[in-house]
Amino acid sequence: MLSQTVEYALRAVVYLADQSPTARTTGQIADATKVPPAYMSKVLQGLCHAGILRSQRGIGGGMSLLHTPEELTILDVVNAVEPIGRIESCPLGLKAHGVQLCALHRRLDNALATVEDAFRNTTLAEVLADPNPSVPLCDLPGRTK
Repeated sequence: MLSQTVEYALRAVVYLADQSPTARTTGQIADATKVPPAYMSKVLQGLCHAGILRSQRGIGGGMSLLHTPEELTILDVVNAVEPIGRIESCPLGLKAHGVQLCALHRRLDNALATVEDAFRNTTLAEVLADPNPSVPLCDLPGRTK
């Protein structure tokens, strides 16, 4: 359901949320999240353009979150990379349906709305605070596996 790019973006922001407010280089983020550096660079650029991350040059520079982990939701990250495509009108273009979705497409859109709500209601801080012993999305320094 979620693309590889969304997965990589989520790994990056979870890592940065864990390291917050310290900035990390693209190489450090790529290494920690097990994402190819060139791909991670493109993902991070997109997150900067979307207002999720900030980039700072020079010594002590790198990428960091623009918002606190308590403010940033999974939906913010997903929408910055690849928004969830809700079904607003008949995907088949049937004039008889228009914006009145058939039973199948209405149910599909309801499922998408449920996912969207779950992502909207989950902050990065909540992900990091979860007591599950499995580390979220990547190996985070100082955390048990």
